[in-house]
Amino acid sequence: MQFKFARLSLVEKKGRYMFLAKSRSRLVVAVTIATALLPMTAHAVSGHLEDAIADVLVWVVLVMVPILAIWLFWKLHVLPEVIAEKRHHPQADAIKALCLMSLVFGGMLWPFAWLWAYTKPVGYRLAYGRDKHDHYYQEISATEDNTATESKTEIHNSPQEKARQEARPGPETAG
Repeated sequence: MQFKFARLSLVEKKGRYMFLAKSRSRLVVAVTIATALLPMTAHAVSGHLEDAIADVLVWVVLVMVPILAIWLFWKLHVLPEVIAEKRHHPQADAIKALCLMSLVFGGMLWPFAWLWAYTKPVGYRLAYGRDKHDHYYQEISATEDNTATESKTEIHNSPQEKARQEARPGPETAG
């Protein structure tokens, strides 16, 4: 008996069936078909081992699943706070408080915190003169101070500045 399908041949030699393939991918297909056609036998594990595996799985489910569920619930409900801080929302502290209240009330307030974190307050800039959180301006001033300090240090340590200081007469030589 000989069977050919898309350059894949099933050939009988000496009472055994063999697949012949022209390429590696066809060989993979042939092996998959061959294993599907083979008779299946169940390999059962002993009863004691099955009980031990079941006991371990039960404890994993009873201990790990609630811990993971609580952690996921907490991470999900703190997400609006993280978004508000990342976007320098001017009312980030209030959003943080709403996220904590949402945790206490079982997540009922979470959609409001999510929406609030993504919206920009309309009258905030008019009332307070800025539309970002105070931390944003503190970070900017800190980086400007660091940049100014670094540039002053670079100017004082530059070779040109050292040459000017050496050429300049000091107070003791001037008088």
